[in-house]
Amino acid sequence: MRTGIKVQLYNSFTRKKEDFHPIEDGKVQFYMCGPTVYDYIHIGNARAFIVFDVLRRFFEFSGFEVTYVLNLTDIDDKIIKRAADEKTTTEQIATKYAKAFLEDLKAIGVRSPTFTPRATEHLAEIISLIETLISKGHAYESDGDVYFSVKTFSQYGKLSGKKTDELRSGARVEVDDKKRNPLDFALWKKQKLGEPFWESAWGKGRPGWHIECSAMSTKFLGQTFDIHAGGSDLIFPHHENEIAQSECASGKKFANYWLHNGFLQIEGDKMSKSLGNFRTVQEVLAKYSSQTLRMFFLQKHYRSPIDLTEEGLYAAKSACSKLNVFYQKLQQKLQAQAVAQQENDQQMDVQKYRSDFTAALSDDFNTPVALSVLFALVRDSKSLLEQDKVTASQFDFLNDVKKFFDSANEMMAIFSESSIQNEDELASKLIDLSIEIRNNLRAKGDWELADKIRDYLADVGIALEDKQKRTVWRMNSSENIKKT
Repeated sequence: MRTGIKVQLYNSFTRKKEDFHPIEDGKVQFYMCGPTVYDYIHIGNARAFIVFDVLRRFFEFSGFEVTYVLNLTDIDDKIIKRAADEKTTTEQIATKYAKAFLEDLKAIGVRSPTFTPRATEHLAEIISLIETLISKGHAYESDGDVYFSVKTFSQYGKLSGKKTDELRSGARVEVDDKKRNPLDFALWKKQKLGEPFWESAWGKGRPGWHIECSAMSTKFLGQTFDIHAGGSDLIFPHHENEIAQSECASGKKFANYWLHNGFLQIEGDKMSKSLGNFRTVQEVLAKYSSQTLRMFFLQKHYRSPIDLTEEGLYAAKSACSKLNVFYQKLQQKLQAQAVAQQENDQQMDVQKYRSDFTAALSDDFNTPVALSVLFALVRDSKSLLEQDKVTASQFDFLNDVKKFFDSANEMMAIFSESSIQNEDELASKLIDLSIEIRNNLRAKGDWELADKIRDYLADVGIALEDKQKRTVWRMNSSENIKKT
């Protein structure tokens, strides 16, 4: 059932926010560019998969039936090179990293796509699409290779805003004597010695990158579908080329809405292996939870650039902890069912928070504002959790708060819904125990071991201060001091 929620999205194609009108009422056809599976995905990849996972969840929450397609490119130059470097087959490389990718998706809380097509499983569709382009005069064969003829598509560059004259004269265009035009791009690549191949009318070879997405998206979603999403780095040439070849083949508009997430930097620099700041999802998850990573990305608008820093991740972890603590106290209060008899309390209503939350997500998926609504509700209802008893109407309010938080977390997956001990509470107890052991050592005159404990705590960001009869500790990034 539709909820009547009106959604606006920023369309990269028109460069403005637009009301979302699906092709088929109540349904959303959603295509997401997946990775080339030659390595573990990095943290920049994770941003796209997380934010568009939440958008998908929001559509489903809003009553839409979503068909979510996320492809895997399992044959490509990078896969071939990786196989050669490791002296193995492209199939083994693709299988290994496709499996790792799907495990990473699960680890960061991304729901399984409706379909996860792989390029090598759709060679028939790819070859058929290339044949259509050749027959319509939009592609040509040249010594076993097949190229798309850019000059046959007068609207080339309409997504990226790039002009063909500027591209032609620029040094970015790869020179290839086989091409009629330096802008033309490969649809089919002739087999080179030792490379994997498939049979075609043009000889042995393999598909180009761009044609794979066009073939797979249209197979599962139709020649025109609702949403095509991906990172900003894919706008040109990948998405531009997808549009050109797809619309030339079908004569129809390819996708109605184009969504792109912003770039990610690491500590202010572009992520690269040469700089030593390349971070995989697995490396980040070794230190931070999936909820922390999701919170980190959702605290920033999806179209904005974002800088991955330890401070930012720690702040996201603290935000998750705040929600965890609140939710667990909320559960405990509702389970206690300690209800007072008086009914002269101020009436409170969750509806305003729920409406503000939904309005934020409906406005081009503004997750930072939506999160601020959650934290405002934490602030406004916190005092009720500290009362020994609440009135019946206050109890009903808290029950509605829990339902709202459950639905919000169903979309965002940023805190644990189980009544488990909060990790920050556990850390606090371990620090207190360390200080108690240290104080006992000092009382016995074992200053060397006591100092080692103090130094170790300092190394992990915990500063101790010895008072007359007690020791206090604080996080170096916090002004709050705790006594023990």
